Amino acid sequence: MGTARAAPVVVVMGVSGSGKSTVGRLLAQRLGLPFLEADDLHPAANRAKMAAGRPLDDVDRRPWLTALAAWVREATDSGRGGVMACSALKRDYRDLLRGAAAGVWFLHLALDRASAARRVSARVGHFMPSALEDSQYTDLEPLQPDEAGLTVDATAAPRTIVEEAAAHVPDTG
Repeated sequence: MGTARAAPVVVVMGVSGSGKSTVGRLLAQRLGLPFLEADDLHPAANRAKMAAGRPLDDVDRRPWLTALAAWVREATDSGRGGVMACSALKRDYRDLLRGAAAGVWFLHLALDRASAARRVSARVGHFMPSALEDSQYTDLEPLQPDEAGLTVDATAAPRTIVEEAAAHVPDTG
């Protein structure tokens, strides 16, 4: 009698404007997994602070990261897995998410500042203003060789990124 394979938990990470939501939704569809937009779990105070052009600090982010870690834990414990679009800019944040469950895998959408600024300034109705883009790059700690994941060029077509990622997402069974 075989053991059921657990579905993976993938975190699509990167700076604002890198395409996390677009790629995350497409990857979730491609893998047949639920999708979470991590921004939806930000407390109202965090959204207001960012909308006012003030970057979040680690104290602001802690309750949000704790909620995301709980989602990762539940997605893993239930066996359903999932794909989350989350900035996960710092190694400490990724370590917290990884600590919630074994096998969390990261897809880093790497994007240069000019492209990110262009994309963010073109968005309508998003709480993250382009003025905060520099703070994102200040906080960004790219994936390290010892972190499970893949870094891709975020200027590639979303479907191309999804196919490359799908070929690399580990089988967690």
